[in-house]
Amino acid sequence: MKHRSSPFAVIMTCAFLLAIGSCRNENIITLRLLLKEMADQEAITHFPDPSYKLIQQSSYDRRSIHPDSAGWFANDDYTQFIREEENDGRREFVMFEADGPGAVVRWWMTFGNADALESYIRVYIDGQPDPVLEGRAPDLVGGGILAPSPLSTSVSPLTDLQARGYNLYLPLPFEGNLKITLENDAIVITPGKRTPSIYYNIDARLYVKGTRVASLRRDMLKSDTLAIAECISVLRGDKASDGDNSNKSFCSGKYAPGASCTFRLNKTGMAVSSLSVRLEAPDTAAALRKTMIQISFDGRQTVNIPAGNLFGTGYSINPYQTYYSNVDSSGLMTVSRLMPFKDSCTIRILNGTNDSVSIFAEYRTIPYKWNSSSMHFGASWNDYSGIETAGSENTGGTGKHQDLNIVKLAGRGVYAGDAVTIFNTVDAWWGEGDEKIFVDGEVFPSSIGTGTEDYFGYAWSRPEPFSHPLISQPTGAGNFHSGMTVNMRYRNLDAIPFNESIKSDIELWHWVKTKIDYSLVSYYYLLPDLAK
Repeated sequence: MKHRSSPFAVIMTCAFLLAIGSCRNENIITLRLLLKEMADQEAITHFPDPSYKLIQQSSYDRRSIHPDSAGWFANDDYTQFIREEENDGRREFVMFEADGPGAVVRWWMTFGNADALESYIRVYIDGQPDPVLEGRAPDLVGGGILAPSPLSTSVSPLTDLQARGYNLYLPLPFEGNLKITLENDAIVITPGKRTPSIYYNIDARLYVKGTRVASLRRDMLKSDTLAIAECISVLRGDKASDGDNSNKSFCSGKYAPGASCTFRLNKTGMAVSSLSVRLEAPDTAAALRKTMIQISFDGRQTVNIPAGNLFGTGYSINPYQTYYSNVDSSGLMTVSRLMPFKDSCTIRILNGTNDSVSIFAEYRTIPYKWNSSSMHFGASWNDYSGIETAGSENTGGTGKHQDLNIVKLAGRGVYAGDAVTIFNTVDAWWGEGDEKIFVDGEVFPSSIGTGTEDYFGYAWSRPEPFSHPLISQPTGAGNFHSGMTVNMRYRNLDAIPFNESIKSDIELWHWVKTKIDYSLVSYYYLLPDLAK
């Protein structure tokens, strides 16, 4: 006779298995779960659980060791590796190495010439001798062989292959450790020479010890094709994020100097899901510069930024499309970040110009369950008007570059992205500078990069515009010439948690000595009880 378990015994057994993670695996970080998180706008509004630290390993110039060191602004940010090793008779250079549990969540590369393009990448996981992933570097990172665009792509598509930034947003989870190597027979490294020029930035989450992670296997890229396709569809905007549960309200009219279009929401269980604004004025540039977007959540103002900066269009209308924001040809500017609040929200569009401005504004809300991990959205703005650049010593400058602060935050939250609007004044490149991000009082930044355009996902200071769900250059007119450039980078899985503070800087490293206007915006979420 077969033994039959009682319903109570079955329930208790399943409860036990669930407790140890065997009855279900939602508590295990998997490729599928990370893809789901990428497509979930609510995820970033909660402080991460399980917690993680974001690290970046890059080809930054190793002479940069301390803000007081002579090499802090050193610029040979290429063909720098952790070490050289031999594997099965091959000479491989280690680009990235970390112990888990963790996941690589953003990977960028570019290549200085044809020899650099012929680099071969191998990804080793959990000490296995055979790579889980391998292939020609531009194909593996940005060529779509691991996942379709936009998870794997190169920008700008208007440039030659050698002049593009190659971006991989497909997460690579690992339980024990992960190592990435590069093989290229053309590499020569001596005290006075590094060739060919190979640049990279690799961001990874390192989860708190004890977090369960299912390491990536090659077959997952086939078994999880549906999850990959679903994530791509959401990132591309194929599906409306508001669905049928959204509510909207708008205002429209002509507002005198000092007047504002204002929305006041006194509700619980809600989040703003989008804010759209269109401005019409005799001076479009002035309207975009001086019309202020001011937002308060639960009585605390967290946004007070010019419209052109917040919406990533600068001081003219430059259409683009990302996951979190877009501008269309009619001048309608939209931010689509989820912005929750406990019981109140005020949105104010203030005309700070000397002329009357026609303002159309619309916001949408969706249901949201506020809890102890929920955070308020915030955005800060640092404007450096007429700032003097040092210039390279090779072009008559002093070479005494400086770090510009993007944002300083105290409290507990996550850093969710940046945008830069610059007015260049000469026919020379302005963005050699590297990002340097210090978390919770670090002496050396856990993120240090290889160039401003690299940070924003493209390469070689190319001016061609591009749009991508997480990075964009609506205009690059000021990259080589006098004019305006706008770059933005939105962080998704590569959002940076901080428990006490974060300080994000970027080098002002211009080729020549001149004066430029440099405006920086940061996007973040903060726990309200610690916001400062």
